[in-house]
Amino acid sequence: MDYTGRERDKERAKALARQKPAVNAGKFRVCNVRYLNSVPFRSLQSLDWIDYQECLPSECARMLHEGEADLACIPIAEFAYHGGYTCLPFGIVSLGKVDSVLLLSEKPLSELDTICVDSASQTSVALLRLLLSNSGNSKAVRFWRMDAQEALGRIGGSVGALLIGNSAYHARGSLPFELDLSQRWFEQTGLPFVFAVWAMRPGALDDERCAELIAVLREGIDNRTFFARQWADEEKTDREAAVDYVTSCISYDLDDDVLCGAHEFLNKGSSYGLFPARASLPVPYLPAGRGAAAIQTPARSIDSILADSAAGRRISIDEALRLAADAPFSDICLAADERRAAQHPNNDVSYIVDRNINYTNVCNVYCRFCAFYSAPGKEGGYLLSKDEIGKKIEEMMAAGGIQILLQGGLHPELGIDYYEDLFKWIKSNYPINLHALSADEVWHISRVSNLSLDEVISRLIAAGLGSLPGGGAEILIDGVRRRIARLKTTAQDWLEVHRVAHRLGITSTCTMMFGVQETWNDRFNHMHKLRQLQDETGGFTAFITWPYQEEKGATRLRKSNTSAVEYLRVQALSRLFIDNIPNIQSSWVTMGAGIGQLALFFGANDFGSVMFEENVVSSAGTTYSMNAESIERHIIEAGFVPFRRDVHYNKLESKSSLSTSATQGASS
Repeated sequence: MDYTGRERDKERAKALARQKPAVNAGKFRVCNVRYLNSVPFRSLQSLDWIDYQECLPSECARMLHEGEADLACIPIAEFAYHGGYTCLPFGIVSLGKVDSVLLLSEKPLSELDTICVDSASQTSVALLRLLLSNSGNSKAVRFWRMDAQEALGRIGGSVGALLIGNSAYHARGSLPFELDLSQRWFEQTGLPFVFAVWAMRPGALDDERCAELIAVLREGIDNRTFFARQWADEEKTDREAAVDYVTSCISYDLDDDVLCGAHEFLNKGSSYGLFPARASLPVPYLPAGRGAAAIQTPARSIDSILADSAAGRRISIDEALRLAADAPFSDICLAADERRAAQHPNNDVSYIVDRNINYTNVCNVYCRFCAFYSAPGKEGGYLLSKDEIGKKIEEMMAAGGIQILLQGGLHPELGIDYYEDLFKWIKSNYPINLHALSADEVWHISRVSNLSLDEVISRLIAAGLGSLPGGGAEILIDGVRRRIARLKTTAQDWLEVHRVAHRLGITSTCTMMFGVQETWNDRFNHMHKLRQLQDETGGFTAFITWPYQEEKGATRLRKSNTSAVEYLRVQALSRLFIDNIPNIQSSWVTMGAGIGQLALFFGANDFGSVMFEENVVSSAGTTYSMNAESIERHIIEAGFVPFRRDVHYNKLESKSSLSTSATQGASS
């Protein structure tokens, strides 16, 4: 019978349900992949009701299909062929270079006529066939399936080998030509690639047990560093390389961007006859009551959500999403303005006189949106001397400045000794606050110096670090981060740097860059993580958001709405959602003075900094600058009272006659 995809899935589900009882009398049988990329899922071994084992991907799929496993991490291609499984919200995902799915050869792909393929995975073979269709190779390439080690031994002349998992990871750099399939996919589509998903027989677990399972999988992902080191010890290989792999090359959440990549692969594969015409698409399952889709309570009105948020009562992500989707723009503006006025009742708007000093542009992270960095060893890279930094500080202090914002690239040669020496020199010569180093820079120092975050931040504070800026957050969703800056810290790592800094006694700011094809759900989840950390530590002094600037960026990203209206909407909703961070900063540096001024009516109470110097945003082609008098004039023209502040938002004695007259006018 010729079934449609939906009918075939239903029949498959019935067949699976007949193979074994819905809930086993014995232990729940789980099969995980025996590769480094899946080691975080070893956390499942902690559940005493689970019978856990590890196999090759193809064997995991076979055991699930034949009823020998209840839950398995299976290749996405196997999921496409066998409908009816429940898909958990985790998988094995890459964004760009992955190092564990490689085509190795002595000649380029276009000259190969035979490829020996590792028999362990159908997904990688399907991906290679898709890539071959766009490679310019007009030959009819033959595929031979065999053991990985045999495939590696067959390489020579026009014969290449496709290796996956541990075999590929250990064979890196051994042949003249090496094609990372995930990287090529990303170059062609701009999307993540899903290699495997967690598939479960329908009805195998009740919601309570399924929720426990999901929580333990999440715990494993959060502790992937531990499991990677454990695997490295077993394999007698480099521990830090293994940690870098699971934190930088692989992600595990099936978020919206990831699912888009999975659907693109399966749809393309179907069009080439690699999968059924209606391949099964993964749709992550959340137990009842565990996700927004499961919420059954009656929806509140938009007016009541706006009223609550304007009054400072906490709203949920789901309620914030409703505001973003359905609330009139003017109503969001009024609610945000009401909330600002309640938190800052004297109509005061602050600003600071400081200077941005980008001490180096040498960076080995290669963010796709950044036009500022210079790769190590390339022409144009610089590292400022102490004399050059000192001259910039002196110019700033002569104009009444009290602080430097010191940030730069992730220079591979700069460790803790460099920063201790520089900070001590600055503090011994200049009475200023050091608002210095993004979370990525701190994490980088930790890795270069082989020190814990606690030790790095403690030593930096002892050397003179006064506060931490919030740069580098971008979007705190790992799927988005892997797409735009895959070598940057994970969302968890970024948050941990600020958590440790707050615990050690210094404050920080937090940020969000939007407009890189993230969703509103991503934005609010980003803000939710900041709100949670603020509940825990109280260490954030301010939140700043701005849209992605692409004019002269190193690589153009797929851009979403970054208009002035969208910026004002994002900022206003951040004031309503992040109820525990008192200060919201207007981003006139990216939007211009006029929109920066208008932002004061959309929740902002701070006008940021006098810009003596700015290099990162201006490298993208956006150049706005204002001195203190111009900042105060814009604040006064908007009907507010300006005042100078320090990094902790304490009022300072004003140096400007404008702010003095504005204060007198307000009091009279």
